[in-house]
Amino acid sequence: MQPYVYQRRTLTEPDWRRFPGWHDVTRDQWESAQWQRAHCVKNIAQLKALLGDHIADTFYDDLADDQAHHATMSMLIPPQMINTMVPTGGLTTDALYADPVRRYMIPVASDRLTDWPSHPYATRDSLHEHDMWVAEGLTHRYPTKVLAELLSTCPQYCGHCTRMDLVGNSTPTVDKLRLTLKPTDRYDAMIAYLRAHPGVRDVVVSGGDVANVPWKHLESFLMRLLDIETVRDIRLATKALMGLPQHWLQPDVVEGLERVARTAARRGVNLAIHTHVNHVQSLTPLVAKAAQTALEVGVRDVRNQGVLMRGVNATAADLLDLCFALQGEAGILPYYFYMCDMIPNAEHWRVAVWQAQQLQHDIMGYLPGYATPRIVCDVPFVGKRWVHMITEYDRERGISYWTKNYRTSIEHDSMDLDRSYPYYDPIDTLPETGADWWRKEHAE
Repeated sequence: MQPYVYQRRTLTEPDWRRFPGWHDVTRDQWESAQWQRAHCVKNIAQLKALLGDHIADTFYDDLADDQAHHATMSMLIPPQMINTMVPTGGLTTDALYADPVRRYMIPVASDRLTDWPSHPYATRDSLHEHDMWVAEGLTHRYPTKVLAELLSTCPQYCGHCTRMDLVGNSTPTVDKLRLTLKPTDRYDAMIAYLRAHPGVRDVVVSGGDVANVPWKHLESFLMRLLDIETVRDIRLATKALMGLPQHWLQPDVVEGLERVARTAARRGVNLAIHTHVNHVQSLTPLVAKAAQTALEVGVRDVRNQGVLMRGVNATAADLLDLCFALQGEAGILPYYFYMCDMIPNAEHWRVAVWQAQQLQHDIMGYLPGYATPRIVCDVPFVGKRWVHMITEYDRERGISYWTKNYRTSIEHDSMDLDRSYPYYDPIDTLPETGADWWRKEHAE
């Protein structure tokens, strides 16, 4: 018997009418992006009204505790995403607690670690993206690549968001930063920078989520990017391909995407969509249809960048189930799984480097090579590194050391490229001697 046995599973759309609050919702309503956006769950009262008396009050008390004292993201969940929670079996309190999609979309206080809810070196902008802004929202972190954050909102807010410093509404524990320029002025500044820096060839268009940019504005920005001869790759970052596929199936969006894709192809630019699926439950026929539609109108690739999280997908079986469904059923290429970043109150999600290395080892050989995702650690001041690229590793204290081969936009020529940069495992994954060392360090 092999450690993992592949079995083809066809995608299904769970019956949303099993939720008391949606018992009379029609298919036409369900497949409407406008209906989905209008019926997002934004607070506990709306969640209670949706779930009815299936869930005990203790769960809502747990959720209220988290929102008041721990949450870094406000609640915003489209019906499409809620419908993939507890998709089979009875809707019970225990089943909801255990559900992997719930664990990162609706975190509760009892999910968090009590001893080390945050790592001592956790920061709001753990990757220093804001420090590397060369124009508002434009992060120049790599020599040839930039990240363009067009806006600071999404159709859904994920508890583990690496941009929790900027994205979404403020919470009791996090007073968010704000973009200050008008969108048109922000876009103009980004385009001006890219025209003035021909060494940049790759633009990730993100936010927030580009699905929240009015299509005519997004299309205009993309066409301006395509006018810059030195730009050769454009990637649209949108979790909404999974969380709100109805948006990407709207006729005006599909027709506009085709215009952009045709222009990109004519100019020899690689246009791709990068989405963010963390568990196989999230893949449904509507998600597959949205991905296939994008490919049919000329987008070169639809790729998945998931986040590795305990309690969600941090087992080889979970990753392989997800990747086979992505590649084989939804037409989405498994690309990256990032280790969850060192943001506040995220330690219960994060895995140690050695655990990520073991997972990379364990998923090899099952998927086609081109569809085998790389597990990467996004090291502050270094960037994405495959998890086996460490130069040193103190397993006892959970400190790994990484090197890089370029300077970021905030470093000058005198910065030594031979230096190493530390990254830290969650303290609860360390041996007791390592945890004791951190207790002493933290106390001092």
